[in-house]
Amino acid sequence: MMANKFSEITPDILNLSELCVKNGSIALELYGKFDVKRGLRDLNGKGVLTGLTEISEVCSTKLVDGESVPCEGKLYYRGVDVEKIVGGFIRENRFGFEETAYLLLFGELPDRKTLDKFTALLAQYRTLPTSFVRDIIMKAPSKDMMNTLARSVLTLYSYDERADDVSVPNVLRQCLQLIALFPLLSVYGYQAYNHYHEGQSLYIHSPLPELSTAENILRILRPDSSYTALEARVLDVALVLHAEHGGGNNSTFTTHVVTSSGTDTYSAVAASLGSLKGPKHGGANIKVVRMIDDLKQNVRDWEDEDEVACYLKKLLHKEAFDHAGLIYGMGHAVYSLSDPRANIFKAFVSSLSEEKGRGEEFKLYSLIERLAPQVISAERKIYKGVSANVDFYSGFVYSMLDLPIELYTPIFAISRIAGWSAHRIEELINAGKIIRPAYKSVSERRDYTPIGER
Repeated sequence: MMANKFSEITPDILNLSELCVKNGSIALELYGKFDVKRGLRDLNGKGVLTGLTEISEVCSTKLVDGESVPCEGKLYYRGVDVEKIVGGFIRENRFGFEETAYLLLFGELPDRKTLDKFTALLAQYRTLPTSFVRDIIMKAPSKDMMNTLARSVLTLYSYDERADDVSVPNVLRQCLQLIALFPLLSVYGYQAYNHYHEGQSLYIHSPLPELSTAENILRILRPDSSYTALEARVLDVALVLHAEHGGGNNSTFTTHVVTSSGTDTYSAVAASLGSLKGPKHGGANIKVVRMIDDLKQNVRDWEDEDEVACYLKKLLHKEAFDHAGLIYGMGHAVYSLSDPRANIFKAFVSSLSEEKGRGEEFKLYSLIERLAPQVISAERKIYKGVSANVDFYSGFVYSMLDLPIELYTPIFAISRIAGWSAHRIEELINAGKIIRPAYKSVSERRDYTPIGER
């Protein structure tokens, strides 16, 4: 019998659960008969159109002679190619997450003065209510940081005198505060867990207003608050690439659905966090890291293509790792030929692996990226191309940044709260039937100009 009665699964519960399974199963053929989708995917895994959004666009096909054919993947934030966004701030040797958040929220690129003002506003909001860390975060710390983050978000409702006001100005204020506070809520939650559950020293560092979001994450996480310029740049790129991905992904769809009920911002964001926590969504990069760790233990020569390919086949045959029949990090519900986020990330992964002395591991990842599509196409009938997705490399990056695995999914949330906020405001605007000028469609591509020329 378990020591904790609250968590015990009794024989009665087991018996009743069998009754649930017996009377709760729906015949698979009925989904096809009535053309009902299972969640946000049809039976072939294709995304289901469930609404309209102008926040971002994911492209994986193009029209050739009137037919839709696969193409290299593209991701647009408010009509601007994310590859150009990253290339722009990297060339100008500055951080890009704050600029990206502004673009997603307000639909246009800021000039230098506007961006500085926006960044200062986020810094102003990067302060938790008095005693919040002691009274909320430090009490009953959870081993799961996503649950800790959701609890903190829901508790902030009690500190907000206008918590239920769903007017656009008030919701924007709440969203900006959450964008600013997510790094603190996530990292402080981890520090509490690491201290009370793992017996490690407790560090609570304050953020600095002059630092970027990425810099502050590393500052408040590490005992000595130190980090290299490359580490901060790579984390910043990760935040930009994860900030938004259309309205059809599970957590963003959740944002739209829950917002449409008229509920408060804290409830809507907590629901989205619950969705992101799932291993099929935000937790996917953890699966990649653990899969690679298992490969390292079972493959003697990381450069032997035959040996690596054999392990990949075992994954597909449910003979290795978690026996799920999946090669994690390979393939995407929308992209086929390539995931642009993975392509962007790879160059930074290479540089960081050199700085960290983990070049051999990077070679292994590159080998798996090349072999996996071949193995999958030989073993299974596929309807579109298979390529590495952003999760394939993000977990490796986080491990090189010495981020604890407990923070992998919260880092995703720290980034994606910018996209969720834009979608929540969009849903409120359209649900309220606010009259506005005709929109310049997201499909109308806009170029990215250097900040000095805006």
